[in-house]
Amino acid sequence: MTKELLIDYIISLTHLYGLVHKDKVLEIYNLQNENKVDEQAIIDIMKEDPQELKDNYIEIYKDYFVNDSILEFRDFDELLRQKEGKPYYIPDKEELLKYKDDTYFEVNEQYNALKDYIAKNLMEGDDHKAEVLCDDIQGRCQFGFAINEIIDAFNERNISFEGEGQLNEVLQLVMDLKNNTRIWENNGHTPQEIFEKYEKPHLKPLPEEPFNFEESKDSNVISFKTGKKIGRNDPCPCGSGKKYKKCCLE
Repeated sequence: MTKELLIDYIISLTHLYGLVHKDKVLEIYNLQNENKVDEQAIIDIMKEDPQELKDNYIEIYKDYFVNDSILEFRDFDELLRQKEGKPYYIPDKEELLKYKDDTYFEVNEQYNALKDYIAKNLMEGDDHKAEVLCDDIQGRCQFGFAINEIIDAFNERNISFEGEGQLNEVLQLVMDLKNNTRIWENNGHTPQEIFEKYEKPHLKPLPEEPFNFEESKDSNVISFKTGKKIGRNDPCPCGSGKKYKKCCLE
């Protein structure tokens, strides 16, 4: 039973993270289960390389469990670099094991907002067709997002927009979904979570008062044309022919 559950964790974590080191599997498994296992249990599974892993598109590469698409179509080392230093999103056990199904994703308010808009405004209230399209868009947000591919998803279904305004409304909803979709590069976090929790707190606040240039020869203004510091009596870089102190410095 323990081995079967451990394999379920390997599959779920690989689907959620794209690739996962054996030590991270061990850490999360022991975090969520009273019946602890040691590293040897993971090593034994890696040596056995059970068919269930292959059936779930998982390969063993070095000390990692890896989605086979990464080894076939993406750069393993580049993805590792993108993930480096980012914390892991670890859902509770019940939610985590849902990822054993490789088609599973977290249906959030942004997904529902896009689906409801498409159903109401582009598909005459057909919720099923709207959901099929949104599933497609969600997948494109999760794996290699590109605006032209989103447009293709609509064109493939012969969906046209009433005008630029409606197109922009849809694209804004798509961007909201993209920013709240869990992706491999963020170790299961969404871009919005990474920004809010781990990047935003480190941003320097804007100054309360606007910056004023000091009227001195030590002014740190740099000319975009010459790349040199501008003195008060130098020609103004705006091209007026006046001295800097009589032109843009005033």
